[in-house]
Amino acid sequence: KELWFEAYKVAFCLYLILPDFDPALGMMTGIPPITPMMPGLGIVPPPIPPDMPVVKEIIHCKSCTLFPPNPNLPPPATRERPPGCKTVFVGGLPENGTEQIIVEVFEQCGEIIAIRKSKKNFCHIRFAEEYMVDKALYLSGYRIRLGSSTDKKDTGRLHVDFAQARDDLYEWECKQRMLAREERHRRRMEEERLRPPSPPPVVHYSDHECSIVAEKLKDDSKFSEAVQTLLTWIERGEVNRRSANNFYSMIQSANSHVRRLVNEKAAHEKDMEEAKEKFKQALSGILIQFEQIVAVYHSASKQKAWDHFTKAQRKNISVWCKQAEEIRNIHNDELMGIRREEEMEMSDDEIEETKETEES
Repeated sequence: KELWFEAYKVAFCLYLILPDFDPALGMMTGIPPITPMMPGLGIVPPPIPPDMPVVKEIIHCKSCTLFPPNPNLPPPATRERPPGCKTVFVGGLPENGTEQIIVEVFEQCGEIIAIRKSKKNFCHIRFAEEYMVDKALYLSGYRIRLGSSTDKKDTGRLHVDFAQARDDLYEWECKQRMLAREERHRRRMEEERLRPPSPPPVVHYSDHECSIVAEKLKDDSKFSEAVQTLLTWIERGEVNRRSANNFYSMIQSANSHVRRLVNEKAAHEKDMEEAKEKFKQALSGILIQFEQIVAVYHSASKQKAWDHFTKAQRKNISVWCKQAEEIRNIHNDELMGIRREEEMEMSDDEIEETKETEES
């Protein structure tokens, strides 16, 4: 196709430049014209720029010759393409045209699966692939002549159009169902990949498993897993008179972690208070530096220094001063909010201490 397109461009340039160029042949005199039926070239030419005229060439076959339609006529009308169309309707065949001639003309479009020829001058051709139908439509409008005879029974004008066939529709529906199944399978695999893994099943109660869980309850790192197993056993109804003592021991082990958890919470609260205090001190230092920067801007805005700056410098200093004051106010509000929260917490503690004193 690329070779055909390049040859077509060269031929068009020669048509514009050289005087001995034969426009009817599409080539220089003495050189055989390039046709879409030549070996190595597809029957359908590649897309041609809109400013270049489309000229169909004469196609020579073994038993017949195809003459192109008038390029000034509008292209042949076609019906709407059915989904999965692999079958074409071919009308305007010569009365003496045989199935062998039909194969000779259309086998260059692609592999032919079946030909259903009517007693009249038309037939249906089914190809192996859908793109071959587009190649066959390229021949619509061509005049066919058998051999060198000009008899009316040996000539005709081809009309190629899309045809509705049950086989094509059935194959297309099967393909669509297969694609839908593949898409559902792909989505299912993607959902399973993103779904979090299911928790492992809890083992059934036994004396051996009970001893293992009891040991895990004493270990801080394995406590969460073990207490979940204990909860499942109790909800299943594994507690009875024979196993009551074992369950009481495990519950007692779970209760021993209460003091540890309370101490951990107190330690985290202490760390949080220290972090708050550190943040408050850092924020205070930042606020002091912002005050110093704003003071520099205000000093530069006084008359004895302001008159020595240019207009552009004064504008920049004013913008910088405004930005620094806005940021300083934001930090100051944040620091005041922290202090108000501390005062409210202190007042709440005093109220609680007063209530405790009155109750005592």
